[in-house]
Amino acid sequence: MWKRVLKEATVRQPWSMLASKRCLSSPPTSKSAAVDTLLLRYLKEHYVEVSKMNPPPKMNPPSEFSIVKGALDGKGPVVTRTYGNEEIKLSVMRMAYAVPGSGEDDENDEDMNQLFLHVDVSKPGQDKSLHFLCGLYPDALGVHSVSLRPKHDSADFLEVTATYSGPQFAELDERMRDAFHGFIEERGVDEKLFNFLQAWLYVKEHRSLMRWFKTVGTYINENKPAKSS
Repeated sequence: MWKRVLKEATVRQPWSMLASKRCLSSPPTSKSAAVDTLLLRYLKEHYVEVSKMNPPPKMNPPSEFSIVKGALDGKGPVVTRTYGNEEIKLSVMRMAYAVPGSGEDDENDEDMNQLFLHVDVSKPGQDKSLHFLCGLYPDALGVHSVSLRPKHDSADFLEVTATYSGPQFAELDERMRDAFHGFIEERGVDEKLFNFLQAWLYVKEHRSLMRWFKTVGTYINENKPAKSS
């Protein structure tokens, strides 16, 4: 969706050529000011365009989960819950952003229905937590990998660690794979989370894109060269 908006923006006008033609005989300072003005105009246009997009209906996660405060503005977990003495945290991103080469077709709406889910299961007194990387879809959840990592590891959950993190999930015995699926499903991690996480990502991406247009425009506007006296 956002890729489509930005793609449309790139083909509207060859603004660099337009700016060059207008400023061909102008001094460098005048040319820079004209380019800045043009860029600011486009940033404002697309800020307004994105601001008019209708958000999805507000949704809540399944009742056993709680939304992490400040999650929309951070990179950490989205929701958390307790299960016995365990703490379970879920982080999410679009599969198209997690898997290189996927999501290259901007018109493929199926990409919007493929989420990449990170499940962190930790226990008190343990210095490691169990990490699941999963694919989440409207009607299914599939485990891609299972590993043990330091509990307070702040590294990106997609980062490849230097230490051995376990066998390839697909190489495990089918019964063991089914048991791992049952392990996280018992903790409420299943396709019932999809609609909430899909709507949550929409809001986060919308907010991030709005912030990007605004902060870039503010930077350019404040970065104008001082007038010579």
